[in-house]
Amino acid sequence: MNIILISSMLGVAAFVFLVAASKEELKVSVTVWPLGTKIFLGECVLLRCTVESNSTLTWSYSWFRNEPRATQVGKNPRHLLSGGSYSITAVMKEDAGRYWCQAECCDSNTTVALLSKPVTLSVSGLPPPSLILTPSTRHVFEGETFTLQCPETLTNSSAWVLRQTSASHLIRTADSKTCACSSPGGGVIPGGSSTCVVSATRGGSGLYWCEGAEGRSNAVNITVTSGPVIMRTPALSVPRGGNVVLECRYRKGNHLKTTFFRNGIKLSPDSSPGQGTEIKITIVNVSEAHEGFYKCASQDGKLESPQSWLSVRSNLSSADVSAGSTSGSWIWVVVSCILMIFILLAILLILHFRYKMLYTCNRWRVSCVETPAAVLPATKQDVTEVQWDLSWMEMSNLL
Repeated sequence: MNIILISSMLGVAAFVFLVAASKEELKVSVTVWPLGTKIFLGECVLLRCTVESNSTLTWSYSWFRNEPRATQVGKNPRHLLSGGSYSITAVMKEDAGRYWCQAECCDSNTTVALLSKPVTLSVSGLPPPSLILTPSTRHVFEGETFTLQCPETLTNSSAWVLRQTSASHLIRTADSKTCACSSPGGGVIPGGSSTCVVSATRGGSGLYWCEGAEGRSNAVNITVTSGPVIMRTPALSVPRGGNVVLECRYRKGNHLKTTFFRNGIKLSPDSSPGQGTEIKITIVNVSEAHEGFYKCASQDGKLESPQSWLSVRSNLSSADVSAGSTSGSWIWVVVSCILMIFILLAILLILHFRYKMLYTCNRWRVSCVETPAAVLPATKQDVTEVQWDLSWMEMSNLL
């Protein structure tokens, strides 16, 4: 018993000594892909927590938002956690803020927690140069091909660069002007001067975006699957008010009877069967209420696709936004002028009433000083009083 206790104590001491010895070398950091803290509405973003250490310790990770060790990341369906990776699907304005990651390492008796410095994400409402993905889908079968085309605005001044973060967090780069798209996603067939045709391999899952002298494009997340069925939703946000076609694709077999789900709830929309391996549904007049994770399954429930997110954006153009901001500024100017007029009128009225009161008070004071006291009118004597006065005067004279 004593031997076991001593062994445990020695193990704990060795662990504490190892951590204490390397604590100064341990650094926890958060990296954002695509690089930079400015992200765009509708795109996908990947945050990675990294512990820089030469030790072989096994770390577990936690993520916090807005306050360190206080507000842990909630159960937002667009926010997905996988170990040290934290991905945001279809960025929204409320995703802006500060993010921390915490790395923990422990044995049976001791725990060491290291908190990273915060990373502040700012969401830009301006649309970035758009990366064109064909077909526009978040999920593809292994062995299929998809085409990536960088925006023209990034190809005028210099060669554009296509970048990718794979599932293993490695960064792959292809320059269409020099290596003819020979790297990202495995086997690649050269396309045009700004196009890469990528053959989907298991290592091809991840974020794709373009970089150039004028900045970068939006990032799209592509998942390569080797399963029997996938759910294909648009890779980019769709405009509100239009119609959207979602497709359930099987590798093989005839599956005309297919069930569709949104956020785990069964749907019954109009469908157009098409071929036996492609079952489609149409969402008419799409709105923000239709956002969510979609999946499909065979009627017997044996085949089920991974979930795929559908994102809906406002259909206002940049011209509409600028016009709205201009009209809003004019409305503010008019309201300000009206308020100034009312304030001036109120001041004039106050001055007028004040002057009138002072004038009235001054006149009242003058009348009080100069006006003599009122003399009571004499009453007319009675006839008897007059006769009495005359008789008294006569008697006085006689005396």
